[in-house]
Amino acid sequence: MIKHYHWLLFDADGTLFDYNRAEALALEQTFHHLGAPFEQKYLDAYQQINREIWRALEQKQITPDVLRVRRFEMLFEKFGITISPVVFSEAYLKYLAECGELMDGAQDVLDALSAKYRFAILTNGLQAVQRNRLARSPIQHHIAALVISEEVGFAKPERGFFDAAFARIGNPPKERALMIGDSISSDIQGASDYGIATCWYNPERQPRPASPTITYEITHLRELIALLIDEPKVE
Repeated sequence: MIKHYHWLLFDADGTLFDYNRAEALALEQTFHHLGAPFEQKYLDAYQQINREIWRALEQKQITPDVLRVRRFEMLFEKFGITISPVVFSEAYLKYLAECGELMDGAQDVLDALSAKYRFAILTNGLQAVQRNRLARSPIQHHIAALVISEEVGFAKPERGFFDAAFARIGNPPKERALMIGDSISSDIQGASDYGIATCWYNPERQPRPASPTITYEITHLRELIALLIDEPKVE
């Protein structure tokens, strides 16, 4: 039975925003901007490196400042590219912030649910990207709060991140919040540990893990409408 939620807490990249598309476009644009040839193998390698770097951030092994540059250091070391990783990182983040493409159904879902729910975005993404991108997005007017790990000093799945997020939205009862995200290790693990319900967005239909606790599972964002639209609003 669906509980009476009031706040829907969305992850950003890979849940509301099409990060894979934005990442590919921004990487190619940055190579061209700096007068260097772009090859598909750079994107393939970068995506693998970037996943590893973000996992290290979640595990508090590195800081956001290190993440910004280290991923390009690793990429350029792999292929013998002589571009400055610092210069590349600055240009890449600018292009990434301009890529605000949404996941299929994201705008429809927020439009449909906005009469009954309040929305917040909870993200480990970099501040320079997240705020600029949201400001350009057609869903910007729906978002009551944007909570960014780099700004609050904690990253999902840390409890401190969720403490900061709940403070930002007025500390509602935990049973009134639902976390929606694609990452088991940050979104679902963090929310489950914090004691709030979870909805795993699993478009690739990956096997469901034994833990953490997953309250709901969807493969398309539009499934949220059927899941939540008939629930009475709680004031």
